[in-house]
Amino acid sequence: MTQATPPAPFDRRAAYLIILLFGLVSLFGDIIYEGARSVTGPYLFALGGSALVVGIVAGLGEFLGYALRLVSGRLADATRRYWTFTFLGYGMLIAVPLLALAGSWEVAALLFILERIGKGIRAPAKDAILSNVTAGIGRGWGFGIHEALDQIGAVIGPVILSTAFFLRGDYRVGFALLLIPFAMMMLALTLTRSRAPAPAAIETATRPAPQAPPTRALVPYGIFTALTMAGFVAFPLVAYHFATTGIVPGAQIPLYYAVAMGVDAVVALAAGRAYDRVGLSVLAAVPVIGIAVPFLAFSLSSLWALAGAALWGASMGIQETVMRAAIADYTHISKRALAYGIFNTIYGAGWFLGSVVLGWAYEISIPVVIGFAAGAQILALPVFFQAKQMMEAGRR
Repeated sequence: MTQATPPAPFDRRAAYLIILLFGLVSLFGDIIYEGARSVTGPYLFALGGSALVVGIVAGLGEFLGYALRLVSGRLADATRRYWTFTFLGYGMLIAVPLLALAGSWEVAALLFILERIGKGIRAPAKDAILSNVTAGIGRGWGFGIHEALDQIGAVIGPVILSTAFFLRGDYRVGFALLLIPFAMMMLALTLTRSRAPAPAAIETATRPAPQAPPTRALVPYGIFTALTMAGFVAFPLVAYHFATTGIVPGAQIPLYYAVAMGVDAVVALAAGRAYDRVGLSVLAAVPVIGIAVPFLAFSLSSLWALAGAALWGASMGIQETVMRAAIADYTHISKRALAYGIFNTIYGAGWFLGSVVLGWAYEISIPVVIGFAAGAQILALPVFFQAKQMMEAGRR
């Protein structure tokens, strides 16, 4: 009887190289879409959009971007064409440079939403690839490195938009300049694929993964995700507040977002390393930080607003690192992209519904905004501890 060929030995240096290359892809991608995200509220406002429009566009974009992950994740697992979905999704970032041609808030809104749809197509496949590559070096650390590089781009993008606004008085030139990182991103993605054409083989070369917990153990984790995201204020609404109250000059609004992304990068590394050492407990910081954000971000002080932006970035750093790493650690490799799709759909649905409510609440009064956002985070805390207990028990 023919014996099965043993897997190739795990190469840590090769894994780190792939993570760094994928990080460059995300760096260029974030220059593009985080640059756009930093001015979504002010740009729609300049084109005639209201606070409710901003809330709906931000929420609907996030919802579609996450809801589509359920479909794209299932298809990626079924076809095993993870790279195809990754390339298609990144290609749709061309919608951002096209914002330079938008002549109405309706056209701009469509392009903002198309960009989010592209992320929905690529994200489960991209995260599945990363979960394969990071298996042998510590998923929290691997995702943390990727997120840190990702957020370097998220700092550069808003700076480009801020500089364009300062020099020209609008954001159109900044959007047009984003064609350059778009070309560099697609080149880096091609190089990354050449280094890891079969990423699942990298994970199978490491030690066998622990047994995944029963599916029912993940239910409270999904409820926790929905609650904490419902109370997590989307940055476009925060930026809208900055613009309409005048507490932050228009040219500086993208810089506040850049600060948030810089904090995100630093926190991602720390949170990733902490997750590898202490596990899910790190996620408790997300609702705790989320309670403080609306009190600071919706103040009438530019200093408190800056603190709110920084905490907003800290929360994102934990979410983008620990939530992604945990899903990989608690699901089987054969259904990894689908798992990302399911939980990201829950994540996006919670954020969408919360964003619509918060956009509506902003037009009534800021205390209502703060009360809803903080209340959702308070409710999320006990659910998190139940989820942690069930998930960890299922792994024993």
